[in-house]
Amino acid sequence: MSNQTSGQHQNKNQNKNHNPNKNQNNNQNQNHNANQHQNRNQNANQNHNPNQHQNRNQNPNQNQNPNQNQNTYPPENEDFNLKETTPTLGGGRVTANDRLGTAFDLVEQMHYLYIRVVKAKELPLKKDGNGHVNVNPHPFVEVQLGNLKGQTLHFEDRSSPEWNQVFVVLKDRIQSRILEVCLKDKSRIGDSDDGLIGRVSFEINEVPKRVPPDSPLAPQWYWLENRKGEKVKGELMLAVWIGTQADEAFQEALHLDATAVNGDGVSNIKSKVYLSPRLWYLRVNVIEAQELQLGNKNRQQPDIYLRITLGNVVLRTKNSLSKNVCPSWNEDLMFVVAEPFEDQLVLSVEDKVAPNKDELLGKCVIPLQDVEKRVDFSTPISKWYSLEKDVVSEGGNSKVAKLNSKVHLRLSFDGGYHVLDELTHYSSDLKATSKELWKPSIGVLELGILNAQGLSPMKNRDGRGITDPYCVAKYGQKWIRTRTILNSFNPKWNEQYTWEVFDPCTVITIGVFDNCHLQGADKNGKAMDSKIGKVRIRLSTLETGRVYTHSYPLIVLTPAGVKKMGEIQLAVRFSCSSLFNMLSMYSQPLLPTMHYLHPLTYYQIDNLRHQATQIVATRLSRAEPPLRREVVEYMLDVGSNMWSIRRSKANYVRIAGILAGLIAICKWFNGICTWKNPFATVLVHIIFIQFVCFPRLILSSIFVVVFLIGTWNYRMRPRKPPHMDIKLSQAERVPWDELDEEFDTFPTSRNNDAVRMRYDRLRSIGSRMQAVAGDLANQGERFYNLLSWRDPRATALFLIFCLIASLVLYVTPFKVVVTLMGFYTMRHPRFREKLPSVPSSFFRRLPAKTDSLL
Repeated sequence: MSNQTSGQHQNKNQNKNHNPNKNQNNNQNQNHNANQHQNRNQNANQNHNPNQHQNRNQNPNQNQNPNQNQNTYPPENEDFNLKETTPTLGGGRVTANDRLGTAFDLVEQMHYLYIRVVKAKELPLKKDGNGHVNVNPHPFVEVQLGNLKGQTLHFEDRSSPEWNQVFVVLKDRIQSRILEVCLKDKSRIGDSDDGLIGRVSFEINEVPKRVPPDSPLAPQWYWLENRKGEKVKGELMLAVWIGTQADEAFQEALHLDATAVNGDGVSNIKSKVYLSPRLWYLRVNVIEAQELQLGNKNRQQPDIYLRITLGNVVLRTKNSLSKNVCPSWNEDLMFVVAEPFEDQLVLSVEDKVAPNKDELLGKCVIPLQDVEKRVDFSTPISKWYSLEKDVVSEGGNSKVAKLNSKVHLRLSFDGGYHVLDELTHYSSDLKATSKELWKPSIGVLELGILNAQGLSPMKNRDGRGITDPYCVAKYGQKWIRTRTILNSFNPKWNEQYTWEVFDPCTVITIGVFDNCHLQGADKNGKAMDSKIGKVRIRLSTLETGRVYTHSYPLIVLTPAGVKKMGEIQLAVRFSCSSLFNMLSMYSQPLLPTMHYLHPLTYYQIDNLRHQATQIVATRLSRAEPPLRREVVEYMLDVGSNMWSIRRSKANYVRIAGILAGLIAICKWFNGICTWKNPFATVLVHIIFIQFVCFPRLILSSIFVVVFLIGTWNYRMRPRKPPHMDIKLSQAERVPWDELDEEFDTFPTSRNNDAVRMRYDRLRSIGSRMQAVAGDLANQGERFYNLLSWRDPRATALFLIFCLIASLVLYVTPFKVVVTLMGFYTMRHPRFREKLPSVPSSFFRRLPAKTDSLL
């Protein structure tokens, strides 16, 4: 979906936009010398294929591409690397020696000025239109701090109003030493006194400080004063204090620097936590139908099928070429359903009487509340459902008539599966749908979203580029959204969130977006939050208990090439509650057992994932404030399986990197055979003779060597989490025509129908080849990561196994080992299990480089 949208924007802007590479060259002239600029232009001209001019002239649509004269390269002065940072952590309610209740120990402490406006009493009456003093005012409170202002709600005709609203402002933004809280009458606005009833002033230096877990500061009554400092009638209850972001009032407080936002846009700037709906797989087993009433009773062989509709999803069975009116199918159809079950299942039996004509034989509506839930593959109870049909009477009125026809179905919610709404390569949740199958959590993931630097302007306002950034993080069913920092290229959030971890081989995704809904709801629905970039972190690559503080580059791929949109600084900690439970997860299957005992087909998985992502996007977009569809789809990587030459090249490079080690061994052995190094050749001959004389040392020596290599690699183990790598993604040098194909719509927008058909077919085949290449690359990278300490726990377990295996194989006769291995490999199917073996489950849990792909 994201690729299609980008392709449409590109086609619309082809005639309007000038060549973006001209801007790039202008910037390069300012930042580099003339010789470097000349060399880059020469390289661009040398890399350009002259035959591309002829091909583009043949296609008029391609002539409009602004990048047709040279390849799209990223600016040379941009740094796409991960940077380790040393922020001052430990803000909020945490002390240096207290790790209990650490709610804000992964963020920097930020001090805020809090103003709680509670209520007022004994306000003076005002005169009505006849001059009688018997009318209550329309009071509201205005908080003014320098050029920052905020207002409470106003009440009509109220002498003792209650607001209980909290205003907050960052202490660093305070530019005045006096805080004024003015009580005004809205009905008198425009008079000489500006509707002022009274005010209360505070010296900022005299405001007390409060640090949780201290109890909240009790509000006090203050006498109102006029502008001359004289007391007037009425009192105002307030509480003013200096606190941190750990304060309980912070989440619901209104920031004074955000008071320019009006209407529904106020709710769009606050931080919120969302929960994904609970998803189920609905299995509809269509068995048979009976006593169907055909429109043409003389048909010898009706072509009958069953169409099932659930919401916006429509599936149908195969056609049953039965010679009677009792067709049978025995076919399973799968849907994704979210709790609470709002939609109904609509079944319609139809007869294909002509190539473009279907006749409805009957239909029925089934509510989902009564469908059986199961955690295993036990056979659900089958039921007969009566069909009905709309009949037009003689008067032209339509009524529903029940028929004698029935359809035989088995309906069940399969809770033993995990409903995939993410790609399994970097899924954040692997639990089964049914809570009965959940296992205890193994730890806690804590994320501190600190700040961002150097964000790019995403929109124009008042003739200048601005950005209103916010972050979204997704792990498991829990989504979090930080508050929106208005008009800032270097925002500071300093918000901390926590998730329960049930599997260490999962990935958390953090995305940064520009808020385009600050002025209330978009009536036309055209405004979309722009994506700035995202980061993925695999938990298994993190050491337990260590705090990782790094600045991650925010990288996006646009039709003009790869672009760095800024950097985001994060603090991440993975804490383990039970080391034994966490290590035991490496011996268990990655997905619930139902995925292996009764696996779904590739087509079903792809179709069901599409349904799941659409349901999650729809439900979260209906929340208040909404987490918009474009945000959810970007976080869930909707459309990432589309054909891309760039991704195919990246997978090819990954496979070539894996085979490089094997090629190096072959070259080394060839050097031994050709006596390039006589000393090494003689040493290999001696070892070979030793193995011939003592064959039991072969396997033992191999495991000892592997153990020593893995131990040696511990010194060079990765110190940083993986991040988006533009070189690995083949995004550093992308020709414009490859980007044009990647951002093209699907189906293609080309005019020639024949070319469109062949082009789409090629992309469909290529996407599967791309997936196969990616799977091969994953397996090879997992093999190499056995000893790379990318997953420190998995490498430690493997090295311990190698050490124990070397000792066991040393004391066990070689013939016994070979005999046991042979009989185990050729064992009878009765002794085999459908579940993956322990080595297979361990291997599939190893990390690969998919987390670093764009």
